[in-house]
Parts: sequence; C-alpha cells; structure tokens
Amino acid sequence: MLDSALKSQLETYLQRLTSPVEITAIVDDSSESGEMLALLADITSLTPKITVREVRDGEQRAPSFALARPGEQARIGFAGLPLGHEFTSLVLALLQVGGYPPKIDATTIEQIKALDAGQADGELVFETYISLSCQNCPDVVQALNLLALLNPRIRHTMIDGGLFEQEVMSRHILSVPAVFLNGEPFGQGRMSVEEILAKLDKNAAAREATRLKDSEPFDLLIVGGGPAGVSAAVYAARKGIRVGIAAERIGGQLLDTLGIENLISVPRTEGLKLSAALEQNVRSHGVDIMTQQRASKLVAGEMNEVQFESGASLKARSIVIATGARWREMNVPGEKEYRNRGVAYCPHCDGPLFKGRDVAVIGGGNSGVEAAIDLAGLVNHVTLIEFDTALRADAVLVGKLRGLANVTVLTHAQTTEVRGDGEKVTGLNYRDRASGETRSVQVAGIFVQIGLLPNTDWLSGTLALSDRGEIETDARGLTSIPGVYAAGDCTTVPYKQIIMAMGHGATAALGAFDHLIRTPLAAAA
Repeated sequence: MLDSALKSQLETYLQRLTSPVEITAIVDDSSESGEMLALLADITSLTPKITVREVRDGEQRAPSFALARPGEQARIGFAGLPLGHEFTSLVLALLQVGGYPPKIDATTIEQIKALDAGQADGELVFETYISLSCQNCPDVVQALNLLALLNPRIRHTMIDGGLFEQEVMSRHILSVPAVFLNGEPFGQGRMSVEEILAKLDKNAAAREATRLKDSEPFDLLIVGGGPAGVSAAVYAARKGIRVGIAAERIGGQLLDTLGIENLISVPRTEGLKLSAALEQNVRSHGVDIMTQQRASKLVAGEMNEVQFESGASLKARSIVIATGARWREMNVPGEKEYRNRGVAYCPHCDGPLFKGRDVAVIGGGNSGVEAAIDLAGLVNHVTLIEFDTALRADAVLVGKLRGLANVTVLTHAQTTEVRGDGEKVTGLNYRDRASGETRSVQVAGIFVQIGLLPNTDWLSGTLALSDRGEIETDARGLTSIPGVYAAGDCTTVPYKQIIMAMGHGATAALGAFDHLIRTPLAAAA
C-alpha cells in the first residue's frame, strides 16, 4: 500500500510514540476494506506500539477504523482510506493518541478541555465529510481530532465522501469539508481550531475582544495575514519595534491555492505548505498574532485605531493594511441561494463530489481553464462559459483544453441565472451576447472562476480608493492618510502575484518604520 520511501519516513515519525495505540477496524468483504487493512498492516509493521483488531459489524460504516489508548473509548475515527491530503491527518492522529504532545498553546488546550457538551447524552459527536483531493479538509479534520483528543466528551469521524456516496447524497452535500454536529449541519469550508472553538464557546469572542481593547498600542499594526501582511510583519519586527498582526487567518488566499511554481528559488510548493512556513517565520520574530479578526472600521488620527467585527479594537502609531482579495461572485439570481449546494469556488476541493455528472465553469482566464481541465478528468462533461469573445488563458492551457472530448467552450456568453430545485443546482441560464438569445445548460455543479475583488469595503469613505475599490498607494506603500500604509492585492499595485505581495509588504513596512522614526513620540502619544 505505502511505498518504501513513505514507509521509511513514517517509521521515523512513529518512533515518537510514547504509549500504545489500539486500532479497531470495521470491515466487510469489499475491496476497499482490503485496501484499508493493507494500509493498517503497513503501519503496524513499523512499530510494536500499534495493534489492529478487526470487527465485522453491519451497523457501522465499513471500511472504517478508530484510534484509542488502551482502556479508553475511541474518539477519533476515519471512514475510508485517509490517503492523499488526509494522510497527514492520520499520522498526526496516531502520534497524538500515542502520547506525542500537540503543537498548540496552553490557553487553547484549557479552553478545549473546559468545553461542556451541553447535550442530554453528554457528547459532541462531529462528522466531517471530505474529498481526498481537498486541500482545505485536513485543517478541519485535524482541528476536530485535536478537540476529541483533549476532551473526553467529544468524538470525531472523518468520512471520505467519494467512498460513502449514499451518505453524501442523502445529506445533500455538494461542497467539502462539510461538518455535522450530532447529526445537524455545523459548518462548511475551512475552519481552524480557534474558529471551531468560537462557535462552541459563545463567550470566547467577547473575552478576546476585551483583551484586545485593553492591550497597549502597537508601534505598527498589520491588518491582514496573507503574504503581504506576513512580509510586512517580519520586516517591521526586525527593526525592534512592537508589531501586531490582526487577521481572519494567517495565509490568506494561499490557503486556497494548490500548486505554486513561480516563487523564485522554490521550484514547486503548495499553498498550505507556504502558509505554514510564513506563520512559523512570523511567530519566530515575536509578533503578536491575533486571528479571527475581520476589520470593520479605520479611525485615523495621531494614534490610529482599527475596529473589528468581533467588537475588538486596536491602536497603533502606524498601520499597514494588507487585507488581500476574495473570489469575485457572479451576482446573479440563485448564486447565493445555492452556494455550497452546487455553486462552488474550489474545483480541487469539490470536484470529486460531482463525479460522473455534468458541470459548468464560469470564466475563461487561467483559473477557469485550469479548473475545466482538472474537472474533465472527474466529471461526465464540462461546459466552460466565457464573457469575452475568446478565452483569456495562456495558449498552452487553451490548447490542452481544446483537446478534451468532454469539454464544450461557450464564448461571448453571459451567465444570467443559477437554477435549482430548492435543494441543489439543476442548471444555469446564459445570454448569447451575439444574438441576445437566452439559453440553458443542465448541470449539477457550477464552478465560479472569474477573478478577485479587493477586501476594502470597510475603508469606503476613509482613504482614497480606485474605481475598482483598490487602495491607492505611492512607491513606499503610503495611502492618502499619513502613517497608514497598504500592500498586496488590496492595493493598486499591478500584477497580483505572491512574490509581488511579499515585496510590496516589505516596502510598506519599511515605509511605516521610516514614518515612525520621523514622528515625535510625544505627538503620537
């Protein structure tokens, strides 16, 4: 099942186990059960600390397995084969159940242990439906596994949606990760430990807001945690000033990016790996990191203030705004109603859920054409719809797309409506821009790939924005307000690329530092 190189690497990891791990495997006569047992056999061959017990139980999912310490009830389970992106989730679960301490701060550990189930049966039972190609799913799986590890009232099972298709269909799941709590929908999409705790612990946001309001002003506050924000934080921290970074999450759009092949000196990496490296780098510089904070208002003055939707607020002598951008929506009837019910924005994550069905891709740029190519290998048929008279993607991508027999390209077409039956997408309407006629396409899924919008709505009327909503900056990243700088995809800087954002973030931080050393402390105070 596992190749020799992977087994060798896994064997090294498993040497960190300090206590035994018992695996209970639920099997049947399917080939999938055979593959799961082969995987578990490879694992047990690497260490005597892990044992497997086979059970045939028609009342439980098969194939599946659960991990437990001797004498304890199993609280972490995997339904299916956790390979692909989920192999890391399996390795971490084995290590943590086997006594290897999780890399998480003590405050969060205590918050997890203090969670009260508040249920009649005293348990919080989580189920997470995933696809093995989803790069967002492991974060959710690992976060919920951690909760189950630390709190005996919590159980969690990862479920491969591609293997348990009947469950996916009966629960109307058309986007992953999809999390259920005690049988009811709990959350959709990427969630960190902190985000999950905020939903379970209703007082957590208020406590954090109070803590932030009482904190001392920063010399430099960065708003946004993508490549631009992290770069600004690292460059500023190296100047010896007090730096804070407030963001919804560290990584920004990197967390939704699969392959990266144009970052200088790095032949190839993935968004999740680069995001983790950025976070490790910024933490090593002693920067105060505050996540789950979405900015809502900028109050400029001698001591600038940023207010957040959580009710928190932070003050700083100077600010770098690096809030990035988000996926552009079609803004047509039915889009919001059927989001995550057939309307999707990540073909890598949700594509496997549409195996054997017809889908549409909206957008003929690089992202749209790449999505269509990827989906063509999974689904029955792809219809790509482009507003312009020709595809705008690179010629090599267009050539590959044109060679696929199960792809139809419609140019000079404008999507006008998403149709559905009340539960899921059934098709879309588009207008032929040449003839003016309205036509229909029957599809089960619609993948929107039409570019980005800057996250600057909260700045309207505060500082100068372009007609596209981008923050106007000078060569040093300075905005129209003294002491307030900006960087990255939320600005007018051309060519929205990771490396451009990093450089722009460094420029803005140096510009802000130059402002600080030229501004009298008494005036700022």
